[in-house]
Amino acid sequence: MDLDNQSIAVLGGGSFGTVIANIAASNGNKVSLWVRDSEQALRINSEGANTSYHPELKLSENINASDNLESVVKNASIIFIATPSSIFEAIVIRIKPLISDNTKIISCTKGIKNDPFKTMTDLISEHLCFNNSNSVGVLSGPNLAKEIAEKKVSGTVIASKDIDLLECTKKILSSDTFKIYSSSDIYGVELAGALKNIYAIICGIADSLGVGENALGLILTRSMAEMSRFAVAKGANPITFLGLAGMGDLVATCTSSLSRNFQLGVSLGNGLKLNQAKETVGQVAEGARTLDVVRYESLRLKINMPLVDSLYEIIHNGGNPKILIDDLVNNSNEIDVEFVNKENI
Repeated sequence: MDLDNQSIAVLGGGSFGTVIANIAASNGNKVSLWVRDSEQALRINSEGANTSYHPELKLSENINASDNLESVVKNASIIFIATPSSIFEAIVIRIKPLISDNTKIISCTKGIKNDPFKTMTDLISEHLCFNNSNSVGVLSGPNLAKEIAEKKVSGTVIASKDIDLLECTKKILSSDTFKIYSSSDIYGVELAGALKNIYAIICGIADSLGVGENALGLILTRSMAEMSRFAVAKGANPITFLGLAGMGDLVATCTSSLSRNFQLGVSLGNGLKLNQAKETVGQVAEGARTLDVVRYESLRLKINMPLVDSLYEIIHNGGNPKILIDDLVNNSNEIDVEFVNKENI
């Protein structure tokens, strides 16, 4: 693929989709941004800003927003999908007849589909990779959209088996404040991004309980152990979890009030029910949906995930948030570093 300026489509005009579109457009690329609301598209084009998510961010003139999916993806050489996981598959199915065989597709959505268990790139491969000609990638990392919009230094990981896709994405998105790293472990990078949302909720609950910094450090390390145990059981490389998409994203999301999943956890810890907590956050927090999928899969595969079990009890069975810490302290597992050892799954 020619690495000169590209015709790019970004599907999803939320927090992250907007900043990704703006970085790509600011680098001289023509970017079409798909949003579900025609009024939102009109406001973005007329005001040069997505006031619903980033009112202070002046968007590049190279961005054109539209609610017409066909016009957005038509002739795009690379498509970034940044929609909520709940509509991801429907969008993938809709674009299938609209794209060419050599279009590159990158997931920016940190979620997992259930029944059966599938990642977002699984869905892309299932529906779009006819003749195996569509290249697939996943973009994930400690990417709090508000900080990216404010041009604070951030980094992310692009994972793909396609070297051309890796190099193309680096050129499209690299900037003075946004560093792009590469990986060939699609599954590891993708699972890291989805799983950490569960633990961000847990850390939000713990923070609301005032457990202290030592306890949060304990939760973070046990979260890493659970995440990597699960990922190894699903075929990912555990070393991926030591990097930006794993530990980097986990730390950022589990310690920041900018994280929607952390905010959700704080609300739950303060006694709100799940639906009430979601309303308080105001935007999609993927962790609650991912929790249900991961817990079912962990039980099916007999993977030890006590933090996941505790959070499930709190959210779905009315458990007191304090059981989170009680269950952690009383869990019989006392092995420290275990995630590199498949025998400990």
